[in-house]
Parts: sequence; C-alpha cells; structure tokens
Amino acid sequence: MQSSNPYMGSLTRAAKGNAPHRTGGPDQDQSGYQDYARMSQGVQTAATTQAMPDAANYGRADSSDRPMTVDDVVAKTGITLAVLAVFAAVNFALGTSNPGLSSVLTLVGAIGGLIAVLVSSFGNKYGSATVTLVYAAFEGLFVGGISLMLSGWMVGDADAGALIGQAVLGTIGVFVGMLVVYRTGAIRVTPKFTRMLVGGMIGVLVLVLGNLVYGLVTGGAGPLRDGGVIAILFSLVCIALGAMSFLVDFDQADSLVRAGAPSKMAWGVALGLAVTLVWLYTEILRLLSYFRD
Repeated sequence: MQSSNPYMGSLTRAAKGNAPHRTGGPDQDQSGYQDYARMSQGVQTAATTQAMPDAANYGRADSSDRPMTVDDVVAKTGITLAVLAVFAAVNFALGTSNPGLSSVLTLVGAIGGLIAVLVSSFGNKYGSATVTLVYAAFEGLFVGGISLMLSGWMVGDADAGALIGQAVLGTIGVFVGMLVVYRTGAIRVTPKFTRMLVGGMIGVLVLVLGNLVYGLVTGGAGPLRDGGVIAILFSLVCIALGAMSFLVDFDQADSLVRAGAPSKMAWGVALGLAVTLVWLYTEILRLLSYFRD
C-alpha cells in the first residue's frame, strides 16, 4: 500500500529496493520482502547469502539486520518525539526573553527540517538514526517558535499556555483515535482510499502555495490564513487529511513489520510519523488561534 505521506512512501520503496530478490520461484510475494521473511526464519538461499553476507546472523538479537518489530517502531518514535519536544521547549523558552533570536531559529528549524527530510528521501538515508534525530532537533526549533507565534504568547495573551496545551492534547487525541480506527478496521486502507488522500494533499499544497503568493503580493495573510470562515474551513480540511494520513502511515509501518524489514527502518517510520504529527499539531494550533482572536 502506497503511503499518502511522501516520506513514508519513499521509505517503503527503499525497503523494497533493499530486499534481496530471488531469481525465480512461484512462491515469491509481490511485496519484494519474501527473503526477509525467509532469513528471519533461518532459511537461507544462494541469492540471499550473496546479497547479504551476514545472512547467517539475520534475525539474531545481536544482528544489525534483524527484522523490525513493533517495539522498535514505538521506541524509535518515542526517542524522536522526545528530542523534538526538548528543542521545542528550548526555543520556546528562548523566545520569551529574546524573540528576535527565537524567530531566526524558527526559520532555521523549518528549513533544516525540510532539508533533513529531503536528504533522507533522496539520499537513501531511510534507516539513519542521525538524519531522523537531526530532523527532530530542527523541527523542534520550528515547533517551539510557531507555538509562540500562533498562541499569542509573544503579545502577552494570558490564554496562550492553555491554547498550546489544547493543541497538544488534540494532536495526541487524533493520533490515538486514528490508531484505534486502524486497529479495529473501521476504515480500510485501500488503493482507492490512498489515491483520494494523495489527491487531497496535492490540492492543499497547491492552495497553500497560491495563498502564499497572494499574501506576498498584497502584504496580507491571504484568505486561507486570515482567520475568516474560509481559513477555518481550510484548517479543518488540513486536520482531516492529516488524521486520515495516519491510517496509511500505520498501514505502511505494519506492512514493514510483517514483511520483516531491517530493524533500522524503524528510524524511517519514526521520521515519517513525526512529519505528520508536526503538521497536525500546527494546523490544530492555528485553528484554535482563530477562535482566540
């Protein structure tokens, strides 16, 4: 299943590309992971031995190429989000005393986070802990700064802290809710569902770019970010798309675990989930800021 998250989609393609391929045989599955499963069960073939010299140790606890588990995904995602939260708190605290420097770090964080994702996607660094944690650090700076700006903290709004807390709880609630939806099968992740989701996200991207150009020309925020009715509806659409994308991301991670992809791929899953979480948090906080005004 192709993920609606561009990074997660690249992650799966990388896992397929790294999977050892058999030269033939009717029992090879279409996912390209057949040899991962075979090695995890201790069954070796000439093709897999040639593609992975350490195949004899594959699946052992001390092997760097052991199959990925759900615990790996949970642990790596937890570490990634912890690093993100620490850097967000640092930039937030810095912004209360030095708003100028915090604004610069927020911009650096946004650009650095984007570069980290691009490096991971196009530089074949999907299983790199370094790239994932660097992304978390940069994106933490961005989250801390954007929280200051959207919550009204920098202008002395007494409810700013409560607004941020509501956004955090809302993000966690959506994440847990969609995880329950996925596990219960209430919404099935099908190719049609994914295509519709990708189409919606492309549409949102086009509208955001158009609104940005409009804002640069007119000097305003643009109709999608000015707090009006259109802006509220647009934020609701973004939140809905972000929530739905979790379903495909969960399905991607589940597929990698069941296929026995290398454990290092859990860092890539963690990065992909963090991308969606940051987007969802930002949109929820932005929506709440409209009602504050």
